[in-house]
This record gives sequence, structure tokens and C-alpha cells, in this order.
Amino acid sequence: MSSTIKKLLHTRMRVDDLERTVTFYKDVLGLEEVEREVSPRGSQLVFLRTPGSEELLEITRFPASGPVRVQPDLMHLAFEVESLSAFERHLGKHGLAFSDGPHTTQTGRRIAFIDAPEGYEVELIEFPRV
Repeated sequence: MSSTIKKLLHTRMRVDDLERTVTFYKDVLGLEEVEREVSPRGSQLVFLRTPGSEELLEITRFPASGPVRVQPDLMHLAFEVESLSAFERHLGKHGLAFSDGPHTTQTGRRIAFIDAPEGYEVELIEFPRV
């Protein structure tokens, strides 16, 4: 039996407005809601999955911890997109825009960022076509 971890299961982010945040991840980014539950301590939990991934994103609301204050550049989630141009048009349909980018990296990747509710940053990456 191995004493090391086996795999990443989920990443948790605490928010104040659970429904607004879940709606953003589902409608704007296309994640699928796979489960809702209430933890033993009373946290409201929603688990989301990205198409093509096993790992889950856990969005949680726990008012007893106080308001959420996300520091700039604290952390971000990164998602692959087929086309940043197409995704930018998709954002426009939701009344949103990139907060930074698109930029081309030294490796030829194109990256851009959007701000999720609560101030968490989302990076979008378009890999070069081979």
C-alpha cells in the first residue's frame, strides 16, 4: 500500500453568494453540477465538474466564517478553451469581457482572464494548433 496521495479529487472555494457563483460556472464556463449537500457543520456545498475532467470544483457557503474577501492574485483556476476568440464572443452574450488579455506566451499559448463572482480569477488557455 502506497503512503502517497492517489489523485486530486476537488478544489474548494468559499463564496458569499452560492447561487450566483454556481450559475456563473454553469452558464458561462459550462461546468456541470454533479452534487449538492450540507456538511456536518452546516456548510452548503455544490460540486461541479469540467467536461473531460475527473476533478471537481467545490463551491461552498458558510456564513459563520464571515464575508469572503478574495485578495488580488491570490489564486486562480485555469481552463483550456478551443478558441479564445469564440469564448470572447460567448462572454459578450453574457454581458462579460476579459479582465486581462488575450496575450500570447513564449510557448505560443494564448491566455486571457475573467473575474468570477466573489473576485476569484479564471484563466483561459488556448493551446497552439499543431
